Amino acid sequence: MHHHAYLWTGPKPRFDQDALRRPPHPEPPPPTSGPELIQRYRLATVEFPTSDLPPLETAYWLVKPRSIVRGTWSEPSAAAAWLAERLAEYAPRFAAGAYREPGRIAVLLASAGERLKAGGDVSLGFYLEQPAFLSVALVGCSPHRALPDLPCPLGA
Repeated sequence: MHHHAYLWTGPKPRFDQDALRRPPHPEPPPPTSGPELIQRYRLATVEFPTSDLPPLETAYWLVKPRSIVRGTWSEPSAAAAWLAERLAEYAPRFAAGAYREPGRIAVLLASAGERLKAGGDVSLGFYLEQPAFLSVALVGCSPHRALPDLPCPLGA
């Protein structure tokens, strides 16, 4: 078991495009479906696996391009250290002052460390100033607990 790291920052309106954050349905819509549904399916089929947008379900980071993996660790403590560095880097830009508090960040990191040790995922999101959004995730792999058929993005 190892964990892959992912990070995305961008404009909130882009993050809000939920249709591009969902994997396409395994079966295409029937030919008699409306043109909007067919177009949505085609767009999802092309966009979802190639887009850097955070997926709605954390496990689906694993089907995203391998080029967006920010790091891979077999030791949960190393993955947690990466997360601590990212939160320290972005905390000054958090839109909500309460999320900048060191005590709150320490609680998040302690919880994340426990989940990683147990082989789970960590997925956090924060509104940033401007308005922008930060998504940071550590995803368990080889195999993923909930979706064991998802491939490792690094081919490991």
